[in-house]
Amino acid sequence: MQSGARVGSLFGIPLYVHSSWLVIVALFTLAKGIAWQEIYPEWGELLAYSAGFASSILLFASVLLHELGHSLVALSQGIKVNSITLFLFGGIAAIDRESKTPAQAFQVAIAGPSVSFGLFVVLSLLASFLPDGNAPVRVLTENLAQINLVLCVFNLIPGLPLDGGQVLKALVWKMTGDRFKAVRAAARTGSLLGGTAIAFGLFLTFTGYSGGLWIALLGWFVLQNASAYDRVTAVQQVLATTPISEAMTRHFRVVDAHLTIREFADRYLLSELYDSHDAKHQPYFAASEGRYRGAVKVDDLRFIDRQEWERQTLTDIAHPLEELVTVRENTPLLNGISVMESHKLRDLTVLTPADAIAGIVDRGDIVQIVAQKLGMSVPKAEIDRIKTEGKYPSGFPLHNIASNTNSES
Repeated sequence: MQSGARVGSLFGIPLYVHSSWLVIVALFTLAKGIAWQEIYPEWGELLAYSAGFASSILLFASVLLHELGHSLVALSQGIKVNSITLFLFGGIAAIDRESKTPAQAFQVAIAGPSVSFGLFVVLSLLASFLPDGNAPVRVLTENLAQINLVLCVFNLIPGLPLDGGQVLKALVWKMTGDRFKAVRAAARTGSLLGGTAIAFGLFLTFTGYSGGLWIALLGWFVLQNASAYDRVTAVQQVLATTPISEAMTRHFRVVDAHLTIREFADRYLLSELYDSHDAKHQPYFAASEGRYRGAVKVDDLRFIDRQEWERQTLTDIAHPLEELVTVRENTPLLNGISVMESHKLRDLTVLTPADAIAGIVDRGDIVQIVAQKLGMSVPKAEIDRIKTEGKYPSGFPLHNIASNTNSES
């Protein structure tokens, strides 16, 4: 989450404050001000609300330190931390990739709660040395210690996206050796806990308990994010386990390598099929004597003098297969996607173990097979649009998911 205003950086990590953070600061200040006026009437209204505001700021300082705990451990593992954002429900550290082992994932996950628990211990000890009584400094210190204990305990609830869910994921990953299974188990636990919190919060709200709505909102946040983890992980698993051969098609033409460029243009490019999508973007491969001589790229023709079209053959202009960007039939989809994106290709040539052309795959083919594996239905018109534009749908950014999956592998 990088929306919001940037307010600086810590250890080279950009720090953002989301607009929703102002809402919780105002509500927390108001609630604390009212409560402390009643508990400590000798403070007066100004001091009670000032202490409430200070408590709000210290709350988010604690959240920031909690997220820094995660971030610094991630940095120590060579993982880039893109940002830390403070928002309505606390904070989130956006890291570039996941840890490579269950042990490292556990270290990153437990770092935040460990910082919060450490702050609880230190602040509790500090409060014990302060003078007894109702002095604002002691009250704020004790209150901040309690806040950090709550942060620690709440975040250890075993369900994604909470830290306890990350710990659970690391443990299941260690036991099963399957990161995807671990993430999905922790995400489903998070969904269950989030749904339970929503139901419990609404029950409390209808029975007159003032904090019920907040519990329901927290449950909604957990449910939404756990569901997102589950969906993305399902896609990652498909990309990692599906060979590109299942997505490829044989929508390419093998043409005689002895044809002149003029003959090729007249026979294939100027035919009545030229205006169709398949003919316009169809790859061509020149072959002779039973061997592939290379790929014929239609765009190359624009740079060849027309007088040469009668003399040069396709053999003269074909790009040898060894010069092409290719993948093997057993290449996982996620690697194929990464190759296409890094080389900015419209489509990718797939080779057999014997270096023959097995097929061609483009983004439309990939979306179609992933959707099929996930039990989704994508209209043919949408697949055709993806093939024509050469772009993944904005709501289905397979290139981003593949990139993250590759970096986590």
